[in-house]
Amino acid sequence: MKKTLLSLLIGASAMAVGVTSVSAETLDISYVRSPFNLQTIIMKENNLLEQEMAKQNVDVKWHEITSGSKQAQALASGDLDIAGVMNTASVLMANGAGNPVKIIAGVSRPTDTFAIVGKKDGPKTVADLKGKKVAGPKGTVLHQTLVAALAKNGMSMNDIEFLQMDIPQAFAAMQTGQVDAALLAAGFIMNAEREGANVVTTAQGLTVPKLVMATSEKVATDKPEWVEAVVRAHDQAADWIAANTDQAIEIGAKRQGISVEDARKLYDWAHFTQRMNQGDIDSMKEDQTFMLDNDLMRKPVEVEAIFLKGSLEQ
Repeated sequence: MKKTLLSLLIGASAMAVGVTSVSAETLDISYVRSPFNLQTIIMKENNLLEQEMAKQNVDVKWHEITSGSKQAQALASGDLDIAGVMNTASVLMANGAGNPVKIIAGVSRPTDTFAIVGKKDGPKTVADLKGKKVAGPKGTVLHQTLVAALAKNGMSMNDIEFLQMDIPQAFAAMQTGQVDAALLAAGFIMNAEREGANVVTTAQGLTVPKLVMATSEKVATDKPEWVEAVVRAHDQAADWIAANTDQAIEIGAKRQGISVEDARKLYDWAHFTQRMNQGDIDSMKEDQTFMLDNDLMRKPVEVEAIFLKGSLEQ
């Protein structure tokens, strides 16, 4: 009788061990450092998201995906739960293509941190881009900037040879002369200029960059507690940056591979925000009109419906 009871206890213990050893669920989030996404950098550096998700017994896995369109695809396939930083142009394109991507928080409204850059002794004006090879991330604010710049100069994408590449690859391709110009952001612009490259034009006057955190409609519906935890960690990162600005900028400089002086300039340019506002909604409506007119979107969407509760200023 004792042996039988002991056997049952051992079996129960083994089952208990089996239950507790089952790995936690995993939240997959993209890690996008450029142009200077300091909240994301600090959130990862200080394990703020890991601490929040641990309360729900959920692990965190970071993925370096810089392209907005690729993040949208990963959200649609379920390979990503959260897009750490997406530009609203990519969000609009995704929704227009039937991929319901939802905005959960604001990140920044960067100015002068997105540019079309010509290689050393290469294009110096938008007109000079005609017939040239231009590399950059498709479906992003940089792509939108290129289309707008060409249109303003009486040209279209048909007048150039566009090559889809992430920013680091586009920069490297321009360095080696494989392309004539690249769509670059932040520190890559500064590094290119130091090597003799020319800024053909920035996004200023062409587009209004708006960076946000986003998720899929499925995750928003099935895992609202995950979304809330991500936003809390995002806000904690902002609070930490406000209280430790110099240290945060130094960390950002190190992770971006730039000088503290350059990082401080990018910090000043970023215009960080935790929430979006009515002005952003109006700007996105203007962006949507532009993208529809230039065949960057398949069909119009209701812009207000893209924003989840809590993503806008109260």
